Amino acid sequence: MTVETDHKALADEAGARPGAPLTMVPSGGKNKRPIRIEPDLDFIRVLGKRAGDTFIRCFQCGTCSATCAISPDVEPFPRKEMSWASWGLKDLLLKDPDVWLCYQCHDCSTRCPRGARPGDVLAAVRQECIQDYSFPRFLARWVGQPQYIPLLLGIPALLLYLALIFKTPIENALGLAPEIGPRISFAYSSVFPHWLLNSFFFFFTGLMFLAAVVGIIRFWRAMKTSVAATVATAAPRSLPSSLVTVFRSIITHDKFSLCTAMSSRLWSHVSILFGFLALAVVTFWVITSGLNPVIRGDFVYPFSFWSPWKMLANIGGVAVLGGCLLMIYDRFRDRDRFSSGNYFDWSLLAALLLVILTGFITEILHYVRLEPHRHIAYFVHLVFVCGLLFYLPYSKLAHLIYRTTALVFAEYTGRGGPAGEMPETTGTAVSREPTAADGVAVEEASS
Repeated sequence: MTVETDHKALADEAGARPGAPLTMVPSGGKNKRPIRIEPDLDFIRVLGKRAGDTFIRCFQCGTCSATCAISPDVEPFPRKEMSWASWGLKDLLLKDPDVWLCYQCHDCSTRCPRGARPGDVLAAVRQECIQDYSFPRFLARWVGQPQYIPLLLGIPALLLYLALIFKTPIENALGLAPEIGPRISFAYSSVFPHWLLNSFFFFFTGLMFLAAVVGIIRFWRAMKTSVAATVATAAPRSLPSSLVTVFRSIITHDKFSLCTAMSSRLWSHVSILFGFLALAVVTFWVITSGLNPVIRGDFVYPFSFWSPWKMLANIGGVAVLGGCLLMIYDRFRDRDRFSSGNYFDWSLLAALLLVILTGFITEILHYVRLEPHRHIAYFVHLVFVCGLLFYLPYSKLAHLIYRTTALVFAEYTGRGGPAGEMPETTGTAVSREPTAADGVAVEEASS
């Protein structure tokens, strides 16, 4: 018999018998063995705080999985994840790659007959994944809590200030004083020479990269023991082939094109992605100007306003800004059906906006030669850029890391096969053989 979860009763029972395990009995399928579980009530409360308590309304009808156009045919999501969330099965959820195959397009949430909002639940689980696999974990906790904002901004500000203090002694010791050439360029800020910024960002971005690698290794090892790893929907691929397939999917955003409830999310994500790619290309060109064999003749930086490189950078900045504004519009245009997000979501949007806006302000002050305001604006801009890059493995921007890893794992194990046809009718459940992940009957385990 399938029963709906009563979390209050479950919490009361656990309070009466602290740590008392439960036995989850599959309601069907070949495996009839009881599965001993220990619900994590704290995890249930965390999900309720981040995603709302609507997920306890889920009665496992399967409409969400039948609706999702990218859910695999075998062990589809998010039905099983909603069951695990209802029972507080944190370990199963954190190592489940299917959590990251969801793009939170809200197709399932809009068609859920109970208003359980599966998309928001999986988003909350992804945030918990980032905190669990990141290194060091305390930084992920800091990034996820607003009271740490002064500290998180203070760290890069202090590091930049220390770099300025040691700039002159290092210049004198290594002979790095700028040379005066026949062409004079009005630098963005003589206070921050290129050698200082390049060294600073190379070092700390390298530390960020190492932290991201640790998170990837932890996540990959966990996924190898997941339920999804044992259920293939297509032939497994080689790792190089999986990487190529996933990066092609990311560039084309082909999964987003399948969304119907919030199709505009495709354009906001595409704008931000290609806007940052444009900024990254210009940044790479400037950093490698002394080594790049493609650059011929004089290379004058900063670029003039009509330089193709400056125009590309400005177009990229406008694209990121437009994508962020479109995201904000989407979050508020239908709040009755969609969640507007939590602090974790909004902190990333705020960081992106601050980076882009301070960058444009710095550019304007540079062109009008306003002293010392342009130096101050540049320092503030660098602080926000540092925060965006240094905290990448711990913020929602870590989706770049963990979603990509999960997508590669899905292709590598054969989990990334094509999904079934999306049903034309809504509000109906899909019929299939139930598994241990679905409807369950619960009884106290004998001690």
